[in-house]
Amino acid sequence: MRTTNMKKAILNFQTLLAALVVLATLFTGSAFAAAPGITSTNGTAGTFSLTAQQSYLTQPDGQSIYSWGYGCVAGSAPVFAPTTITTGSCGLMQVPGPTLIVTEGQPVSVTLTNNLPAAAGNTSILFPGFNVTTSGGVAGLLTQEAAPGGSVTYTFTPSSPGTRAYYSGTQSDLQVEMGLYGAIIVLPSAAPSSCDSTNTNLYSAASTWAGNNLGVKEKDFRLAHAAYDSIRTCYDREYLFQFSEMDPVIHAQAQKQVQAGATSLLVPTEPYHPSYFMINGRSMPDDMDPNYAPQYPHQPYNGNPHMHPGEQVLLRIIGQGRWQHPFHEHGNHVRILGRDGNLILASATPSEVNLAGPLLFTTTTTPGLAMDGIFYWTARGLNWDAYAHTTSKADATYPCIPDVNGYYTSDTSALNYYEWCQDHNKPLQVAPFGDVGAGGPTTLPDPNLFTNGAWYSGSPYLGPDATQRAVGPTGTTPPSGTIANSPSSEAGFAFMWHSHNEREITTNNIFPGGMLMMMLVDSREFVIDESN
Repeated sequence: MRTTNMKKAILNFQTLLAALVVLATLFTGSAFAAAPGITSTNGTAGTFSLTAQQSYLTQPDGQSIYSWGYGCVAGSAPVFAPTTITTGSCGLMQVPGPTLIVTEGQPVSVTLTNNLPAAAGNTSILFPGFNVTTSGGVAGLLTQEAAPGGSVTYTFTPSSPGTRAYYSGTQSDLQVEMGLYGAIIVLPSAAPSSCDSTNTNLYSAASTWAGNNLGVKEKDFRLAHAAYDSIRTCYDREYLFQFSEMDPVIHAQAQKQVQAGATSLLVPTEPYHPSYFMINGRSMPDDMDPNYAPQYPHQPYNGNPHMHPGEQVLLRIIGQGRWQHPFHEHGNHVRILGRDGNLILASATPSEVNLAGPLLFTTTTTPGLAMDGIFYWTARGLNWDAYAHTTSKADATYPCIPDVNGYYTSDTSALNYYEWCQDHNKPLQVAPFGDVGAGGPTTLPDPNLFTNGAWYSGSPYLGPDATQRAVGPTGTTPPSGTIANSPSSEAGFAFMWHSHNEREITTNNIFPGGMLMMMLVDSREFVIDESN
């Protein structure tokens, strides 16, 4: 590319990102993810009454896409989880379908009523990995199906914990594409006692203290204290991400035939050319708006994870589309605990502590594959003190006494809890131009590069005074803080998490969009509240 054209391309890219940051600032509130769902629709745990019906999904490019989805039956009284999220809704069809939260060893019953257009024909739900019995409905190729206006009931008892997918088993090339899929989370029947909410030694956020609010404990948004029946699967926060894609041509053809009064649908699903790529039914930046946001009545789940340094973050990941999705979590590899509800151990007994799951650079999902993994971040390896290094503020008085693993864990109330002590008080810039050979280790970014601004923290330090720590009160480094939050409150490292398929981080071929979100590593001064 010629130099002039390259400069124009860079300028256009920067302008686009700057505009997106402004838009996100205007329209995005404090929105965190958690793993919201329902434990029943009538008050009896494990008992669900769902419908399959039609509606429209919104996309960031302004399009409204005709779709099908599962939802709670009209007049039901769903019980939402976690209990700290109080704004749940389930009265409409949604994509993905309601996340069903059940418990190992307890019976589950799901009754599905077919409220799709009659031309769509029968529909059903498959629950891979479970021994399912059925009642009612009509015989289908893979399972009992609900005829138009009819119902079918599926019952099973989950024998092991973990995250799994559910989806239509009827004409799946069309019905799954149209939106008939969801997640089921099986919680362990008895989480190991060492994972309970009083533990503050191994799993820091189980009793997280906000540095400016000592004595104030953050709410617990976990569905359980462990992902499986093993002490090695304890965690502090959890997030569910369902990756899928849509070909709007298929959806438009189905809509056209339904509106024309067809008695059956003849919609070709090949060739397949998806142009929308989604996390939990939304494309970026919509996926960073709150759960149950009123502007997305049929897309209630978001994708906006937060954490404090040192926390064990459980990622529940499902591939719900027709394509593989190579999703990359910047900041660290993901240690896989299990796949499709099967804990991966070096021993045959769950009581063993030796995990055998791989460390993944990308959590690549194939259609229907579910996995559970642990992500954490501590600033180890940065080669400077991201927590408190300064020559002018009292923050530098925090000690860093390494534990056996090299981290500062003796004071759970300290702002630099879980700091990598080898880098304590190590400056960012020793040499004026950041020459590594002369002392480095790095150079502060040019403030004109927007990608080093709101998207990537804006400062190399954690905390609301991070920018001042980096360059002083008159410096030019972009202010620390996240896209929607003032640097005076939330300020941390913003890691971009995204698909490594370049087209999948676009919305209808426009970048940025699609399968893209932010992992926000917040200073301990910031209280993470996911009760939206």
